[in-house]
Amino acid sequence: MKQFSTSFCTLLLLALQVGAQSTLVPYNQDYQHWVERYEIKRGKFAEHLMLSIKLLERRGVAALADSILKENRLKLNKTDRFNLFYLLNDNAEWADTTHDKSKRPILGIFYQYTPDLYRADVRDFNLHINPVFHLGMGVATGSENRPFLNTRGAEMRGLIARRVGFYTYLADNIMLFPNYVMDYIGTRNAVPGEGFWKTRTESGVLDNTGVAVLTARGYVAFDIIKNIMSFQLGHDKQFYGNGYRSLILSDFSANYLFARFNTRVWKVNYTNSYTQLTADAVGTNRVYPKKYAVFHHLGINITDNLNVGLFESVVYGRPDGYKNDTFDLSYLNPIIFYRWVEQQVGSADNSIIGFDWRWNFLRQFQLYGQFVLDEFKLSEARAGEGWWGNKHGIQAGVKYVDAWGIKNLDLQAEYNAVRPYTYSHFIDESLSNHAHFNQPLAHPLGANFREWIGIVRYQPLPRLMLSGKLIYAQQGLDRPGENWGSNILLDNTTRQQEYGNRIGQGLATTLLFGDFTASYQLKHNLFIDFKQVLRRLQSEDTTRNNNLSFTSLAIRLNIAQRLHEF
Repeated sequence: MKQFSTSFCTLLLLALQVGAQSTLVPYNQDYQHWVERYEIKRGKFAEHLMLSIKLLERRGVAALADSILKENRLKLNKTDRFNLFYLLNDNAEWADTTHDKSKRPILGIFYQYTPDLYRADVRDFNLHINPVFHLGMGVATGSENRPFLNTRGAEMRGLIARRVGFYTYLADNIMLFPNYVMDYIGTRNAVPGEGFWKTRTESGVLDNTGVAVLTARGYVAFDIIKNIMSFQLGHDKQFYGNGYRSLILSDFSANYLFARFNTRVWKVNYTNSYTQLTADAVGTNRVYPKKYAVFHHLGINITDNLNVGLFESVVYGRPDGYKNDTFDLSYLNPIIFYRWVEQQVGSADNSIIGFDWRWNFLRQFQLYGQFVLDEFKLSEARAGEGWWGNKHGIQAGVKYVDAWGIKNLDLQAEYNAVRPYTYSHFIDESLSNHAHFNQPLAHPLGANFREWIGIVRYQPLPRLMLSGKLIYAQQGLDRPGENWGSNILLDNTTRQQEYGNRIGQGLATTLLFGDFTASYQLKHNLFIDFKQVLRRLQSEDTTRNNNLSFTSLAIRLNIAQRLHEF
């Protein structure tokens, strides 16, 4: 581990002498939708963005918005121009055109520029400081107290000499969720999307008073080779894919330490991401066991509107008494097939390979998908007897912008399916399964499921966004003492059977999740959200049945919605 740390420190010192680097846009589904929407309407891929790998660089988002406004080939209505200038104002340090100068700054200092509480923009230094808050209250069936959300914090980003970018975020959260989320916390000992958490009671017992969480993100970023190879080091989340869900790496789990290299040459975008994760996060006053995950993703623009990506990942840890010196230097090689490395070190690690694709056409449509392969044996597949070890997942989806000629009406449909025992492992399984802080790294449901998603987004006014989501899933769950392949935290050697495995085996369960949200943007990044959620869980074990209605009203500034769509 000392060698690993020394290597990164040396690289950091060298990089300070070269290129310029943008900071990254925090992951936000609504924000991502706007960026993807305008790339589809543009008819060809953005030159400075790789939308299959998120977080996105701010300079790339600004370049896309600028190019659409300057090309003047699209018929942009008032709402489209509002969205594009929103993206430009939000990334003003890289934008050629902005409408961000305030007419009425407070005390002549604060909000001098519309999006930012405070901004400094002088020679060799750019700084943005903003408050963050998310305050909400709701009513939910089955909850003794009213669910609420109280988030207060701040974020800061900047550039030094246009060579080094930096970002930091800190927020204190006090939250009480609807009962199905609180049940998840009690069962998994994890708050979705968060790391270490505490109860609000001195006894440490989880109850209807909620939980307290301190959230922090931060990183430095710079170019190793200007406009070709970039590097980021810090704590945050990432998302691989073009869908609403990801079967590779999503934003569902907690923030983690990552070092990410991104190389863009010709029609090729190559990403290497090295991460440090937390394995079994139970208890306090001890060091949690560490594990590591490494991801490679090679994206190739076959044409100006067809992209194909190949990826591989490996998750591993060593049972060394948690001395934190278990990083395997074999996985530092950025251009090697990880399955080969995994075999060389004894095949104790958990590797996955696969591919993704997206095709934009007719300036209105996108077809996309993913395929992940955890393990495969051709002879067993040909036999067709449901061997447990043939583990894979597939995603297929379509996006339709300005549907049926209705401006700013966008539709999306998606299908996801993952076979039993995918992402799980054996031999100290918590050190090698695809999980972090007891939460899946990929899909929130884990494995052994089929899922259908439909999304409607409509923006009738520039500041008003209406969205409706319907999620239907079929999954096989476990009875006490069983392992039918849905819980990726379990050792897969405890599987119920060798053959006859199929998606949905075990305790048959169906989930129907509906969400309607109306968001009104009062000022830049200041939203009022009205949300209505209907959730219905039906199981063969009727004691697990759960019907929920959740209505909430919230106001948020400089932060994305907190979603629990599982």
